[in-house]
Amino acid sequence: MTEQGTPLATYYKPGWENYHRAIVNAIAPLSSEQLALPIAPDQRSIGELLDHMIGARFNWFHLWMGEGDPNIDWDDGAGDVPPTIYKAASLVAMFEKSWRVIASALDRWTPADLEQVFPAPDSHQAWLRNQGLEEEPPHTRQWIVWHVMEHEIHHGGELSLALGIHGLTGFYA
Repeated sequence: MTEQGTPLATYYKPGWENYHRAIVNAIAPLSSEQLALPIAPDQRSIGELLDHMIGARFNWFHLWMGEGDPNIDWDDGAGDVPPTIYKAASLVAMFEKSWRVIASALDRWTPADLEQVFPAPDSHQAWLRNQGLEEEPPHTRQWIVWHVMEHEIHHGGELSLALGIHGLTGFYA
């Protein structure tokens, strides 16, 4: 049986970190023009997709669970408005910054920590109400960690498809 003090890094970190590295290595050489390519007609651009993935990390790890330095600058300089021109270096920097927050948390958390429950941030609930949507229920740390991982796997598939469609090197090349 596993000790209650074993950090989650033992289980989650190696695979997730490899996936993270593969994505970063694939996007680092992309030009702003390549980042502007759409995944498909009427879909996000590659840059918008990557920005969305970074936003999910920030939302769940920082806003929901309070991870990371409260003074960390999660912004790439564009404020709340997505940039019209994405730059690979900025996206890579944000992936790396958000990964450091995730890796640090995984290094500290134990299986017992997975049971902690987090209510939705007030700002998120207000946004949902404003959209006419139901409020978000509280979630356990375990649910949040898995949700962010599955979000990255899902959108990583989109990224891989988009890179391939446009003849760009994929992240498992």
